[in-house]
Parts: sequence; structure tokens; C-alpha cells
Amino acid sequence: MLLEGKKGLIIGVANKHSIAWAIAQAAAREGAQMLFSYQNERLRENVEELVQTLPGASACVCDVGDDRQIDAMMKQAAEKLGRLDFVVHSLAFAPREELTGEFVNTTRQGFATALDVSAYSLVAVTRAAMPLMTEGGSVVTLTYLGSERVVPHYNVMGVAKAALEATVRYLAHDLGPKNIRVNAVSAGPIKTLAARGVSGISKMVDHHRAFAPLRRATEQGEVGDTALFLVSPLGRGITGEVIYVDGGYHILGSLASVD
Repeated sequence: MLLEGKKGLIIGVANKHSIAWAIAQAAAREGAQMLFSYQNERLRENVEELVQTLPGASACVCDVGDDRQIDAMMKQAAEKLGRLDFVVHSLAFAPREELTGEFVNTTRQGFATALDVSAYSLVAVTRAAMPLMTEGGSVVTLTYLGSERVVPHYNVMGVAKAALEATVRYLAHDLGPKNIRVNAVSAGPIKTLAARGVSGISKMVDHHRAFAPLRRATEQGEVGDTALFLVSPLGRGITGEVIYVDGGYHILGSLASVD
């Protein structure tokens, strides 16, 4: 029961295949009580159905592109949980048309949207959560190797993830004196609802399975357990890091990863 008595906020569950849901299941298994947010009414039924399976869990709506909704979500957290010990930020977005073709054709609006939702939202959410993290805590976000290497069709999301990883480091520096740790988990490609917006995701997963040193696709549960480690006391000395959960794929040189 690594998280017995701990309170957490989970942002980014869309359905049972979401990485955020795997993280939530791991945290619940270890005793955490959580508040979940869903982006809009379209996702409400999915999320509330899942939340009902966890003891003491609840849900609220929050579009992280709106600071007023973020503030309202934190009020819900204060009312339902009293404080926050950890926050899981597992979301990203870019218009679908930006994730096909060449990166050079990225539009100004598409670039701004991707950076706002995928990277700046971590700043906004963390800042709003700070007053509730009265005993310190842990913030974990999700990233991908496309932040540092070119992945066909990942395009502006790669730039957004690079910004997200830099954001992790700057937040870790700012919040360390408050005993709040900030880290990222870089997961291998997984067929989540959000990932389906990336052209060729199935080929990415197949390629990963064929060439990653562990010779298998990344599973949501593997990412969930790593995030659990980071939000638990076991990860108390780690902040500002990107931890890879990709079967070792990130260690490969370009020739080693090409068939």
C-alpha cells in the first residue's frame, strides 16, 4: 500500500485503454484516492463509468485550455480530497491535419494549439495545484521519443513534447524547494484514442515490437507501474527526469532501428 492515505488528480483518461487509466489503476491498487477530469461531455460517460469501479473516486469536467476550468477543477479537488499528493498529466493534442505530410507545412495555429494544450497546460495545472500540495508531492507527465528524434508524421507533436520535457526541468527547479517533484515518463507507441490521430500508428507499434531490445510492444500497465513509482515515496529522490518505458527502443542508433 505505497499510496495509502494519498490523494491524487488524474488528467487525461478517455477510456479504458488510456495510459492515464493504467496509472490510476496502479495508484488505486496501492491505496490512493483520486479525482479524475474529463475534457468534455462527450467523454463524461466513459470516464464516470470507469471511476465508479474505484473506491472513493470522483470525476469533474476540465478543458485544460481554459484557466477558469482548471481553477474550478482545483476547487473540486479541495472539496473532495482536501489536498493533493500527486498529479498525473497525461494529455496532448494537435489538429489531425498537422500529423500527416511534412512538418514544414505546419500552420501557425496548429503549432500554437499543440504547444498550448500539450506543454503549457502542464504549467497551468501545476501552478493551480501547488496550493493543495501542502505536504509536497509529485507531478508526472507523459512524453514520447519524437521529442528528440524525427518520427514520420509525428511532426508538431514532437516539438510540443520537446517543450514539455523542458517544462518538466524548469518546473522541477522551481518547485524543488517546496518538496514537489516533477518528472516525465517517455512511453513507447501505444494505440490509445489520442495516438490514433497520428498517421501510421499501427506501423509504429509493429516496428517497435520488431526492433526494441525487449522485442515487444509497450503495454499501458508498464507505464502505469513506472508512474506509480514516481508518485510514491520510492521515487522521492527523483525530479526533473525523463524515464523511458519503451523496451529499450530509445538506446538504438538509426541503423539499428531500420529494417
